[in-house]
Amino acid sequence: MNRIIDISLAQLFLALLFILIAQISSFIYHLGLNRDITIGTIRTFAQLFLMGYVLTFILKSSNLWLVLLVFFVMVLSAMFIVKGRVREKQIPYFIPTFLTMLISYFATALFVSGVIVGTAPWWDPRYFLPAGGMVIGNSMSALAIALERLFRDLREQRELVEMKLALGANYREASDELFRKAVSAGMIPSINAMMGVGLVFIPGMMSGQILAGTDPLIAIRYQIVVMLMLVGSTAVTSVVVMLIVRRRCFGSGEEVLLR
Repeated sequence: MNRIIDISLAQLFLALLFILIAQISSFIYHLGLNRDITIGTIRTFAQLFLMGYVLTFILKSSNLWLVLLVFFVMVLSAMFIVKGRVREKQIPYFIPTFLTMLISYFATALFVSGVIVGTAPWWDPRYFLPAGGMVIGNSMSALAIALERLFRDLREQRELVEMKLALGANYREASDELFRKAVSAGMIPSINAMMGVGLVFIPGMMSGQILAGTDPLIAIRYQIVVMLMLVGSTAVTSVVVMLIVRRRCFGSGEEVLLR
């Protein structure tokens, strides 16, 4: 019978050697990342330990509303992280982006846990929350990239867009290329991950299952579902959010609002 090897606190803190290497590299080459690395390390410890205790409690209670509350908090936290990366003041993108994320991620996690895996109940926290967490984490980065790209390109090419509008194009036609580039930029990391999975790297979920003693062939099936889930949810969320936000970048007369 396979046994999971426990990691003691001393062994855990030994892993801080990797952070020390990163800190030294940043200091020697003046990368200016020492503060971010420190904060990221502290947050990693605090957030993961907190999540560990929360999941332990949730798994014991198996309460639907508690599971949904944790999921809601995860999506809301992701939205604030996106907002921190995309510091746009002129265009109100927070609410539509958050609602799209919430609906899309919930539907994806529900489909994976309740239909593909077939858990009973569908909100079994052992499957629903990990699936939702992976979707949220992956799509969050994609949305930040896509939003930042759309706002930046629309500002930089505002005169070109306004010229197309003056020639009779509507806002969709005038910004079509910018829209496609923004969505593509957000999608590329997920697609690249599909290209290299299993050949270049072993994903975290698959590695975790194998370390826990799961048959590698079963772990592979779960990982394939995860990779497909991530690309699909990222595509849907990115497209819907970009469609809504792009419209908000233009006024009632289809004039460009970004300056």
